[in-house]
Amino acid sequence: MNDLLKKISIIIKIIFNLFSLSNILSLNLLNLCDQIRIITPASLSVTIIMAFFLGLVFSLQIVKEFLYLNAINLIGSVLTIAFLRELSPVLTSVILIGKIGSYFTSELATMKITEQIDVLYILRIHPINYLILPRVIAFVIIMPLLNFVSFVTSLISSSFICSILYNIDPQIFFVSAFSSLSFLDILKSCFKTIIFGFFISIISCVWGLTTQGGAKGVGLSTTSSVVISLLSIFVIDFILSYYMFDNLDSVLSSF
Repeated sequence: MNDLLKKISIIIKIIFNLFSLSNILSLNLLNLCDQIRIITPASLSVTIIMAFFLGLVFSLQIVKEFLYLNAINLIGSVLTIAFLRELSPVLTSVILIGKIGSYFTSELATMKITEQIDVLYILRIHPINYLILPRVIAFVIIMPLLNFVSFVTSLISSSFICSILYNIDPQIFFVSAFSSLSFLDILKSCFKTIIFGFFISIISCVWGLTTQGGAKGVGLSTTSSVVISLLSIFVIDFILSYYMFDNLDSVLSSF
């Protein structure tokens, strides 16, 4: 119970500091750029590979059903909607939880049990401003970019397998895809990833800062932060999808 209250207290402090103009202006830009440099190369290649095979597998299961219904003009539209609204944001978040979230937790947990956090207090450096805010902001900045890369990669791989296996002209595929693509959906998808990134980074950092019990505690904190982040993402995804895509009219009604 005390551990939970401590985590909640740190989360409140982080949110307060994020909306404090003085803390944002005094943010160490070198530290922020360093976090972006760590996150981007470590995640980009994995995200591209995941998105490529996601497009292949999803298309492999879906396209043949549309061909059976003689609805070839709907294939690109349905895949675009699925990737943009749900699959790309959620699966990109899952990749970053395992790749970056666990890294944040284990790094901060190690600093905690080796008393490096206490040294920051001695130097009059607040750990939240110095360690957590750059990580949270960097995560929130990078998430929409990786989501867009994932979306584009998935569409390209889907077009590829449609052309190779089902002899569907890429021009037909992309005309169908772009006909259902709206700027509002792109903004909503980006907003989703920003919210996901905010929760993933905060959970990962807070679980690291509240680690206790030596090396065993580092492992427990890392495992716990990954599980809690995954559960949080799926719950938040349902809530956001319910309110952002609650229009009962089909996007395909114009076809």
